Amino acid sequence: MLSFEHLYSTLPEPLWVATQATPVAQPELIAFNAPLAHELGAKEIPDSETLAQWFSGNQPMPSSQPGALGYAGHQFGNFVPQLGDGRALLLGEVIDQSGVRRDVQLKGSGRTPFSRGGDGRSPLGPVLREYLVSEFMAAMGIPTTRALAAVTSGERVVRQMAEPGAVFTRVASSHIRVGTFQFAAAQRDEALLKALADHVIVRHYPEAANAEDPYLALLEAVVARQAVLIARWMSVGFIHGVMNTDNCSIAGETIDYGPCAFMEQFDPQKVFSSIDQGKRYAFENQPAIAQWNLARFAETLLPLMREEGDALVQQATDVIRRFESLFSAEQLRLHADKLGLAAESPQAAPLMEALESQMHQGRMDMTATFDALTHYALSPSDEHREALLALTTQPSELTAWLETWQAEQVASQDSPRSAAMRSANPVIIPRNHRVQEAIDAAYDGDFAPFHTLLAVVTKPFDESVEARRLAAPATENEQVLRTFCGT
Repeated sequence: MLSFEHLYSTLPEPLWVATQATPVAQPELIAFNAPLAHELGAKEIPDSETLAQWFSGNQPMPSSQPGALGYAGHQFGNFVPQLGDGRALLLGEVIDQSGVRRDVQLKGSGRTPFSRGGDGRSPLGPVLREYLVSEFMAAMGIPTTRALAAVTSGERVVRQMAEPGAVFTRVASSHIRVGTFQFAAAQRDEALLKALADHVIVRHYPEAANAEDPYLALLEAVVARQAVLIARWMSVGFIHGVMNTDNCSIAGETIDYGPCAFMEQFDPQKVFSSIDQGKRYAFENQPAIAQWNLARFAETLLPLMREEGDALVQQATDVIRRFESLFSAEQLRLHADKLGLAAESPQAAPLMEALESQMHQGRMDMTATFDALTHYALSPSDEHREALLALTTQPSELTAWLETWQAEQVASQDSPRSAAMRSANPVIIPRNHRVQEAIDAAYDGDFAPFHTLLAVVTKPFDESVEARRLAAPATENEQVLRTFCGT
């Protein structure tokens, strides 16, 4: 079905270690992303039974060469010199229809040399969550890994309790992380580090090869992509949950979703992850954490850069500091789109800051607020105005904000700005309680709610009755306030 290549496996061990999947008892296909498969070059799709055997790891896919990737990482600020793919296998790389090299990886396929005593398996819940959220992010145009397949294993996985097991297949531009560079640096083998950096330049940032200092140019490129990525997360209220350096993609994609969730009632300090007790990775902390992770990446590249001594450190520091301006520029663009303002509007930042304050103080749902504001901008009727004001506990304060905004707002008179506003403000997100409903039903053997939710979150601007039903914010009794990683 897919024709695999194996460029990453040419790098020295321990960056890649050949490993076979551990067969599961009774694999059954939950979902298969046929459009993505065709995008990856698949011409014929086999039957569901064959797909279940391949994407569980029970049978090797033709031309695949499974291997686990080594990496290190700062986990909640504490450095661990060896982590690695403890439950994942890279099957190989494919060249997609656009000529881009992309990884295909099994997740939950059994123990590897990096399992550190773990079982190498995944519960069903995290597989379904990553499938739903990553495909929503792709539909929103936010750089992300993709979901290719999900398979039940017919086995139980013990975490907080015994749960159904599953295997997830994801596609990424690559699975190379900041932690991969930390792992290479920890080997104290400059040739190994250089081989990894050169691989990344060829694969992701070929323009850096012609720079005066290719490794400084590599750092600049990774910083730029991460700045854009985090700004886009923030624009839809996404909270990653575990922004460790081993979960920070060198390619600038969202990776390792784990206990992620989307903010509903606006709160800058919102955390969902059950393991983030100190709120290190709270919503408003994500830009600073990304910058911190990039500083750790810069440290690994210092031995390869041309400058020396204090000048070298200053040069790298200047690049890391540039993250803030790059992030701010992308955020300002997104703010203008979300508010329906002209791209050059000097009011975008202060109006967004004031609205976020209103959302926080008025206990407003973030997605519902911007959706209602979009409807009001495109059709400024009393009905749409009242629908917006109904979202806040402080309608008089929001009314005053609306008057200021309307003096600046131009979306209703400007078709391109109207389109930009709509495309920046989804009708639906994968709300935590809806994701949990789909997971709970699946644990009872019913995957219909999962497929229904998947169909609507991959069309995030859908105005259908079903989309509107699933887009509704959680009631007080429906709220799911904690998410779990599943490792």
